[in-house]
Order: sequence, then C-alpha cells, then structure tokens
Amino acid sequence: MPTLKPSSQRRRPFFVSRISMGRERETQQQQQTSYTVEELVAVNPYNPDILPDLENYVHEQVSSQTYSLDANLCLLRLYQFEPERMSIQIVARILVKALMAMPAPDFSLCLFLIPERVQMEEQFKTLIVLSHYLETARFREFWDEAAKNRSIVEVVPGFEQAIQAYAIHVLSLTYQKVPRPVLAEAINIEGLSLDKFLEHQVAKCGWVLEKGHVRGQVIVLPRNEFNQPELKKNTADSIPLEHITRIFSILN
Repeated sequence: MPTLKPSSQRRRPFFVSRISMGRERETQQQQQTSYTVEELVAVNPYNPDILPDLENYVHEQVSSQTYSLDANLCLLRLYQFEPERMSIQIVARILVKALMAMPAPDFSLCLFLIPERVQMEEQFKTLIVLSHYLETARFREFWDEAAKNRSIVEVVPGFEQAIQAYAIHVLSLTYQKVPRPVLAEAINIEGLSLDKFLEHQVAKCGWVLEKGHVRGQVIVLPRNEFNQPELKKNTADSIPLEHITRIFSILN
C-alpha cells in the first residue's frame, strides 16, 4: 500500500484545523447576531460595538411602548466613552421614557450620566423642569409646561397616560377622598372626558363617587396603607392590668 509523503501528512491537519477554526468563527458570529439587547448588555456592557443596537432599541421602546432602564443606562455610559457618537435626539427620548417611569428614580439616574454641557440645551432644561414639577406634585404647572413643549414629549407615545397614572398614584397616597377639581387638575382632564374617565375607574379600579354631591364632586379612593392607616396596638409597650394593680397596692 502506498504511503503518504511526509509533506502531505503535515499539510492535512493544518487544512482541517483551518476549516474547524472557520466553522467556529461562523458559529460565534451566528450566536452573536441572535443575542437580545439585554444579553448584549449583560455580556459586554462596555463594548462600543453594541452602541447601534442600543440606539435602535431606544426607537423600539418608543414605538412598542416598552421600557428597559438597564439598556438605556448602558447606552448613556457608552456615550460618555464615545461623546462624538452621542445622539441628542435619542438622549432626549431616554429622559422622556424615564419621566414616564415615575415614581421610580430613573430620571435622576439617567441625568447623572449626561454631561452638563448637554443638560444646558433647551430641551433638556425643559425636561429637568418637568421632572421637578412632578417630584413636587405641582401638576398644574407640569401640564402647562408640557403643553408649551409638545414637540419634546409627544414624540413618545403613552406619555400623557403614564403621567396621569403617576398623578393618581400621588393622590392615592394623600387622599381618602379627593375633590373633583383637584383630580381634574392633577390628570389634566375636564368635562365629559373626566366623566368617562371616572366611569372607567369606578368599574375597573374600585373608585366610588360619593352620593349627595352634584356629578360626584367627591371621589372616594380605594383604601391603602397610606391614605387610611390603621392604628396598631403595640403589645410590647403595654402593661398588664395585674402589674398596675400591684403597683397601686405598693403605693398604698
């Protein structure tokens, strides 16, 4: 039987290894393209190559009305390392989405990663003012300011509904019963639109329109630990009656 030449014996393993390496590289590329954005952030959050994926994901969050704080924070951190690649439009949308997440502190977390020179731009100063109004429950001022800057906030669908939900959350922590004008101001709804809103809340969320008031001027909100706290007896601080009797007998 003929034998292979030594040179052929050396080349064959090299040729096979190159094929193997090529297949491994191809497999790795296929796996990389199948990663979700969350997986990319978890695996290599400081890799600037994922920056376009994160930017696209911000647009996806806006269009699909979803939200990922981790992905957005990762993008803002990458912008710190690659300032020339920063998209002002995307940063603004990240901050709007963060406002919509209140009462979570997402807006402050995002703002901390944005350079001060960027924060001084007009649209960012507006968003900072809006954040302050929400944090201090100055809803009338918030809605007035938002109306003047519709081009900033209305590019993100669901913004108004998210802020209304936050306003209701704040009211529920404060009131057992909320006057209709206070509710109307907080959620920026009046008239027939407010009537329909109240009908929905009564049917779905357990609100009650108190009888005896014109058009339900007082709304009774569902009980919670903040608006209707219950006094709890602290047994650790109580003194048994027999101990008190014994003390009186000693004093006498």
